[in-house]
Amino acid sequence: MVTGSFWGRFARRNFLLITLFGLALPAHGGAEPYPSQVIRIVVPPGPGTPPDIISRIVANELATSEGWRVVVENHPGALQTIGMADVLKHPADGYTLLAMSVPVTIAPALLPAMGIRPDIDFTPIAKISTSYLALVVTPSLPVKSLPELVDLLKKKPGQLNFSSGGYGTPAHVVGEMFKLQTGVQTTHIPYQEMSRSLGDLMSGTVQYQFITTLPIVDLVAVGKLRAIAVTSPHRLSMLKDVMTVAEQGFPDLAVEDWVGFAAKSGTPPDIIIRLNQAINKALATPKVRDAFAKLAAEPAGGTPAEFGKLVSAQVVQWRNVVKEAGIKIPQ
Repeated sequence: MVTGSFWGRFARRNFLLITLFGLALPAHGGAEPYPSQVIRIVVPPGPGTPPDIISRIVANELATSEGWRVVVENHPGALQTIGMADVLKHPADGYTLLAMSVPVTIAPALLPAMGIRPDIDFTPIAKISTSYLALVVTPSLPVKSLPELVDLLKKKPGQLNFSSGGYGTPAHVVGEMFKLQTGVQTTHIPYQEMSRSLGDLMSGTVQYQFITTLPIVDLVAVGKLRAIAVTSPHRLSMLKDVMTVAEQGFPDLAVEDWVGFAAKSGTPPDIIIRLNQAINKALATPKVRDAFAKLAAEPAGGTPAEFGKLVSAQVVQWRNVVKEAGIKIPQ
């Protein structure tokens, strides 16, 4: 009886201690507040590209202002699906993020066998930046406006061509959209190296290209290229004398280039919110805004829902362009 009473009292006392200790512990394994580990930002384009530079600017600011450990890694190839696939191999815990840009919304239409959907497989966090394209022509082409280019191309069906940085890039699909909207017949010439693409454009080997503004501003200033339109809703400070596509009667050519961050679908909502708040805070800093301005980019920001709406809309938009234009990647 004495032994039984002793063990009964011991068991009751320790059960109480264990219970109280248990209540003091976190309810789940995520004891440490997010983020307690290094955050990887996977950038599908290569080093030195606008999405890469923009991602690194934001990553540096997050490290400075939030004290987070952030690294940026490049995983280029296959219309950004290699980078997307890398993110999808990791847990949906907010420690592996994807730097999205326009090609991720084009990839499902051009590479359906990859089975990756940016609007389904990823949860949007925030749009990071907005930039625009300039339509530039070789100086030897006798046109100074968008309507003049259209007229010339219609007079020479199939005789002229346009260049891009490769299949599925914004320059490619916007060039195809331009053909659909105007009825002109030209040939797409893809390049892997921007330096060669610009060299052939300046020499007249190719006649025109839709291209991000930063690489061509100085070339336009010295007359090596001629800018005849910008795809922005307003004139750009770097090309203030160049009219917008809407001003020249082609409002449906107003398109933007952008970068945004996303996480694997299933990432907890509180982590998405935490990331969104920190990114919006970073984008509001003068340091980030000044750095973006040097890249001819504008800070974006906003809610995850707003960025998700953009991604979903562009998946549909580019799928329609790819289908209507009959775009296929050579095997």
